[in-house]
Amino acid sequence: MASVSLKKSYKCVQSLQQFYTGGPCAVASDESFLVCACDEKIKIVDLSNASIKSTIEGDSEAVTALALSPNNNILFSASHSRQIRVWDLSTLECIRSWKGHEGPVMGMASDASGGLLVTAGADRKVLVWDVDGGFCTHYFKGHKGVVTSIMFHPDPNRLLLFSGGEDGSVRVWDLTGKKCLSTLEKHQSAITSMAISEDGWTLLSAGRDKVVNLWNLHDYGCMTTIPMFESLEALCIIGPESPFAASLSSLTYPQTKKRSDVPSINFITVGERGLVRIWSADRALCLFEQKSSDIAVSSGDEDSKRGFISALLMPASQELLCVTADQQFFLYYPEESEGSLNLVLRKRFVGYNEEIVDMKFLGDEEQFLAVSTSVEQVRVYDLTSMSCSYVLAGHTDVILCLDTCVSSSGRTLIVTGSKDNTVRLWDCQSKACVGVGIGHMGAVGAVVFSKKQRNFFVSGCSDRTLKVWNMDSVSDNNEEVLTLKAKAVVAAHDKDINCLAVAPNDSLVCSGSQDRTACIWRLPDLVSVVALKGHKRGIWSVEFSPVDQCVMTASGDKTIKIWAISDGTCLKTFEGHQSSVLRASFLTHGTQIVSCGADCMVKLWTVKTNECIATYDQHEEKIWALAVGKKTEMLATGGGDAVINLWHDSTALDKEEAFRKEEEGVLRGQELENALIDADYTRAIQIAFELRRPHKLLELFRELCRKNDMDDQIGKAIKALGKEELQLLLEYIREWNTKPKFCQIAQYVLSRAYSILPATEIVEVPGFKELLNGLIPYTQRHFNRLDRLVRSLCILQYTSAAMSVIQPEDNEGKLEGKDAKLPNAADIDELSDITSVEEEQHHRELKEKNSSKKRKNKSRHSASKKVKGGD
Repeated sequence: MASVSLKKSYKCVQSLQQFYTGGPCAVASDESFLVCACDEKIKIVDLSNASIKSTIEGDSEAVTALALSPNNNILFSASHSRQIRVWDLSTLECIRSWKGHEGPVMGMASDASGGLLVTAGADRKVLVWDVDGGFCTHYFKGHKGVVTSIMFHPDPNRLLLFSGGEDGSVRVWDLTGKKCLSTLEKHQSAITSMAISEDGWTLLSAGRDKVVNLWNLHDYGCMTTIPMFESLEALCIIGPESPFAASLSSLTYPQTKKRSDVPSINFITVGERGLVRIWSADRALCLFEQKSSDIAVSSGDEDSKRGFISALLMPASQELLCVTADQQFFLYYPEESEGSLNLVLRKRFVGYNEEIVDMKFLGDEEQFLAVSTSVEQVRVYDLTSMSCSYVLAGHTDVILCLDTCVSSSGRTLIVTGSKDNTVRLWDCQSKACVGVGIGHMGAVGAVVFSKKQRNFFVSGCSDRTLKVWNMDSVSDNNEEVLTLKAKAVVAAHDKDINCLAVAPNDSLVCSGSQDRTACIWRLPDLVSVVALKGHKRGIWSVEFSPVDQCVMTASGDKTIKIWAISDGTCLKTFEGHQSSVLRASFLTHGTQIVSCGADCMVKLWTVKTNECIATYDQHEEKIWALAVGKKTEMLATGGGDAVINLWHDSTALDKEEAFRKEEEGVLRGQELENALIDADYTRAIQIAFELRRPHKLLELFRELCRKNDMDDQIGKAIKALGKEELQLLLEYIREWNTKPKFCQIAQYVLSRAYSILPATEIVEVPGFKELLNGLIPYTQRHFNRLDRLVRSLCILQYTSAAMSVIQPEDNEGKLEGKDAKLPNAADIDELSDITSVEEEQHHRELKEKNSSKKRKNKSRHSASKKVKGGD
């Protein structure tokens, strides 16, 4: 058998994070990105793959209003703090901010030029602001309730402003005369949406009073009222260039009388029912209505119904973007089929997934991921676009577990267990439930398909029982939901069953429970084989080895264990997690293990050596879900932070990258040596910086300090440095300055840097304050040491000079006062050497005398002792 190459590293290549928690949102005019409110933060999302491009930190208050400038360069935001902020999207910096309202800002809009911003507040005021100056240009007051919607007239030549409030009135404001032109009172409830016709002379208003009113902007009279029979949240006018208009023109409708005094306008409405409807204004007729809502509703309770909260026609493609109350985005495109209009749900983005409970890869090619969150539906994601392809709805309570398989006939199946005490079998092709299993008396916490035959599945429940369900009755042509039958039932544990695993040959099933034991049962009769006892906490994950007769368990006691199936003995224990291990799975043909837990860590283990070879920290909460691809062994993790991370094996890529860097380092090292041979120190220093070689850099500066033109050479090298390299230089100088051996070079290079570079450039270096704080103490220490040395030399020089002055006359002559001279430095050095030698000799003589005295005293003392002893 060929040796298996072990995986050494994984890399997170894609991440699906929460980006919308409800509230305002805005779409760029080129449809390249979407701006959403996510609690107190603002997320900028790529519309192609739902990835978060950037995040703007808020002011710790929930965002209440958002608006984009026409050129998509400026973002306006407001929060419960009443602070209005202007953001530059190129740098994500706040240009300016101000406060103007006495209550939260409930809506805002930018005019066609981008120079004016209008805000509507809960304080019943409408304010217009100059964006560049940040001052208020118009102050309008008149609404008797909260102003809920606001908009400029789309024609820049008509300086009109429209506002709708909770008092059911629409007010038209003249920006030139700074006054209210008209108050349109026909609604009986809050105004939720307004729109202007293509010609600019008809205003449509929708409210929660279940009607749409058309207003003539010539005389501000109400032309007609169209009943909607549902509370509306958004209204969009269909333009002549829209694909919706082209689809409607080719359809035939019942002959109804048109009103000549009402313009021919088609518009879209969405509301509490969760249906998209298209209306004709002059006929007061509903031209199209969706047959069923794409919003999954699990029960018939009225309070649980979730509809649309906003909608808009995309600026470029004219597709319909609808936002649901459960934080989903639907992108619809019209399609004509057999003489009727059909809305195709082209994309579905889920803004908030809540807590990820379980997930598995789906299909043979593993291009989809089935995810169970803290809701009643299963969401299936397309991994190429990271959009939600479809939703499986049918359970009446939260889904706790799921498993996937491809049957022998080629059908892709999903089985789910829920808190509603049932298990359901789903067909992914028809996107429908094909079987329901009823019989458990508690929440179903674990389900697993058979691995070989794929004709049954096993479920484990909080009622402590295991059930084996037969799938033979489920055929490919079933149109009705069948009731599944249990082949075997056993009371398996003393507490809740958390996890299940079926052996590769379908002969055994292993169950892990909160009672701290794992039990192995023989299929299909669920006969007990062995009980695995040794964990100190509940068991959260079990799995059979694909190659050996053993089973792996992961527990809340922070350990992973491998057990022998034959006698139930523990073969290996893996310790390293800092909290409960919630999921574990075999990799690389059973030679490795990947695990995750409540410590937010993903760990990669080698079974043979019990060694953890890699740890990854990409989650902020407990990691409840782990999925491993059967073909690619790609990983998917999800947890309490509502984030799904996809991991690819990067062992080969990392090896190639390391080899490439090593090869590049060798080549650059040769370039460095060549530069030294050519005496091109500037080039050599630049290469040393690129290679991150501080010791080589120190040698280069030491070499330069021995040159006659060292000032010019070092100055030229410092001038060629960039900002990052200058920061590195200061860090290296800080390290060199800590050692007396290298402090002279460090101080000289630092002084040259200060004298050559402008002070502003040095101060702008990242972390300059910390670097300076690290330089000052050691510099002060070196200065004090040198100061003491200079003082000592001065004393020595003075002493030597004084000794030469009082030197006695020699036999050959006397020193004359006018010819007497102080000794030079060489004489002082020589004299200091002589005096030091004399002092050393004097000390040696004193030592010898003291030692001889001690010996004499010792001999006398011993002699006296002898005499006393004799006496």
